[in-house]
Amino acid sequence: MNETSEFIAAIRLINNPDGNSAFEMGRIPVLKPIKTTSFWISNKTEEWEKAEHPAPRKQFVVTLKGKIRFKVSDGSTFIIEPGIILLAEDVEGKGHSWELEEGEKWERLYIPVDDNDESGFIPD
Repeated sequence: MNETSEFIAAIRLINNPDGNSAFEMGRIPVLKPIKTTSFWISNKTEEWEKAEHPAPRKQFVVTLKGKIRFKVSDGSTFIIEPGIILLAEDVEGKGHSWELEEGEKWERLYIPVDDNDESGFIPD
């Protein structure tokens, strides 16, 4: 991943034209304002969350604790851990699934982003 002090590593979940979920590696610039009206923290996991599902909304997911393996429609996987931001934009179709790779629980912060706002994500 391309990383400097002016960017934070990020991975974006997207929908392909066929409705399947895919991902791309990239980065987000630091100190860029993001328009949001709410956020919440979670350390609970419902079983349905681990099964294949689309994101409920366009949102940033900031991992505070845990190491998570995500899987997209074509079977490709990637790891999210503290220091890598997830931008979930795969709001249609089959979506993605995930499993805990390391640690006892996944502690995360959800930050919804307005559908019309630019996330700042820069693909590698």
